[in-house]
Amino acid sequence: MKHKVDVLTEVTRVLKMEGQAILSCEQRLHSSEAQTHLRNALNHFESALQNGGKIVVTGLGKSGKVCQKIAATMCSTGSLAVYLHPTEGLHGDLGLVSKKDAVLALSYTGNTDELVRLLQPLKSLGVAIVGLGGNAQSKMAMLCDAWIDGSVEQEACPHNLAPTSSTTLALALGDALAMALMQLRGFDAEAFAQNHPGGSLGKRLNLKVKDVMHAGAELPIVSVSASVDDVVVLSTKMKLGAVLVGEGKQLRGIITDGDLRRALGHREKFFTLKAKDVMTAKPITVRSEMMAKEALDLMENRQSQINVLPVVDEAGNIQGIVRLHDLVRSF
Repeated sequence: MKHKVDVLTEVTRVLKMEGQAILSCEQRLHSSEAQTHLRNALNHFESALQNGGKIVVTGLGKSGKVCQKIAATMCSTGSLAVYLHPTEGLHGDLGLVSKKDAVLALSYTGNTDELVRLLQPLKSLGVAIVGLGGNAQSKMAMLCDAWIDGSVEQEACPHNLAPTSSTTLALALGDALAMALMQLRGFDAEAFAQNHPGGSLGKRLNLKVKDVMHAGAELPIVSVSASVDDVVVLSTKMKLGAVLVGEGKQLRGIITDGDLRRALGHREKFFTLKAKDVMTAKPITVRSEMMAKEALDLMENRQSQINVLPVVDEAGNIQGIVRLHDLVRSF
């Protein structure tokens, strides 16, 4: 017979329990013993990576799924890591591990038979083993060179059976280890971008102004002495929302559609005006090598939003136009 459940109450309960599991773990790290184990763990991992080795992450069942995510996160943040299935390791894949490597083993009980059996030959090989689990007195813990306490008071499962709070905490600890290694190894934003060339994240990290700007024959450029009539005609034809004002190759100003609308306030004198009378002199500019995300922030994060920016080189020569519309669409 099904029981009526307030689903919002249940969702809130689970989130609170799993959140509290992470907060309780953070509190335990205030002890000197926990800090020593954590530093030792990170030292083992960093040493392996510095010596040309890798981090081998291993675990079975739900822990194995967490291991795969941890290995993927480590790889994407500059720490070479692979997942080793304990059963496959016992049947030949142990050759994946070298003496240069370090192992991160996950098991909440710490007594998973396949995992314990796998760690024994690894111990004989002299590979540093870091354990992450809920039982510091387990068979696995006894084989480890460092231990990370991933214990929880209770699983979020109403029967306290399905791994929930414990796997969430293990994931969070995996993220924490990956981020700590990222900092220790000086893995900066540029290196991160190289590992993420695709998708929206790749665009955010790799796209430059030159990749989205309008240049060459697409550029509407007039001289400072051009009539406002010529400016209107060119702006209407090119449809970029602005016309650049140049003298030779040098940028002297910009005339946006907004500038033209404001100039109409001169009424009958409007068509007697020159480009120099309407333009915004010394406008904000960007360089073609600037990251597109930086240009987007420059245009958006201000009291009055900018829709079009001139692109110039170091000497102030005109190179292109970049539009807010194009940047937003690119991301």
